[in-house]
Amino acid sequence: MACLSACVCTITSPALAGTPTRPPQGGLVSTALCADSYVLALAGPGQIRALSWQVDQPVSAAPDWARDMPQAWPDAERLLTLQPGLAVFDPGGGGRTARLVSRAGIAVHELDWVDGFDGIRRNLGALGSAMDRADEADALVEDLEARLAGLAERSATRGAPVRVLYLNVSGGSAGAGAYVDAAIRAAGGVNVMAEAGHSGWTRSDPEVLLDLDVDLVLTSFFSDGYASTSNHARHHAAYRHVLAGRPRVDIPAGYWPCAGPRLVDAAEAIADALDSLAVTR
Repeated sequence: MACLSACVCTITSPALAGTPTRPPQGGLVSTALCADSYVLALAGPGQIRALSWQVDQPVSAAPDWARDMPQAWPDAERLLTLQPGLAVFDPGGGGRTARLVSRAGIAVHELDWVDGFDGIRRNLGALGSAMDRADEADALVEDLEARLAGLAERSATRGAPVRVLYLNVSGGSAGAGAYVDAAIRAAGGVNVMAEAGHSGWTRSDPEVLLDLDVDLVLTSFFSDGYASTSNHARHHAAYRHVLAGRPRVDIPAGYWPCAGPRLVDAAEAIADALDSLAVTR
């Protein structure tokens, strides 16, 4: 199996740099993995009271200091015990819990479900406003724009497009409109599932895979994802054939548990793989 390594840059944020920031009254609590990614992009150690119950799992890309934080989940009793100034929920994750804790005087913010970089910009702006860190959110968006522009420049000089297949450990793939598709396109690749007419999140039929013209396979959640008995891509002969016969790069699961601030890290990792592949052609 051919493997490609990627050298990945990261969003510069107070959290990732480990710089303490001025905490809001009561501090911040993130209740789920996607919310973690946004909170950690905008807040540092001195601002966060608790992160999600998944923060210390392999699927998380949280820095070491954050993995030792107290943990939370979208449960009213837990949030009332923590008494944060702001509780941040995943898309669709607030519900009754958000209503209950809001009545108790805790501010709440629920992220929107988004599928690309425009939505990430909106989520960063909205959460930045809720945290009273609009300037920091603006700086992150500006950095995101610069990195996307850099990816576009790299793509323009690469030559012939590279045909890319995304495959997760359960055999799932991503067609047009999924945030994985957004990352592939930002990197300058051609998403073969989208090209074949698939949209959104989709099961990749092994028989279909064998007929696809693929230059590079992106894998994710193989070693750092959720425990599952449905690991078809690891065990099915057709998937093994696809994986063994083409160059492959594994994208850390923590880069894209949702369309979050680190999706651009995934796009840059893909671009590094495309660059490496272009050199060998």
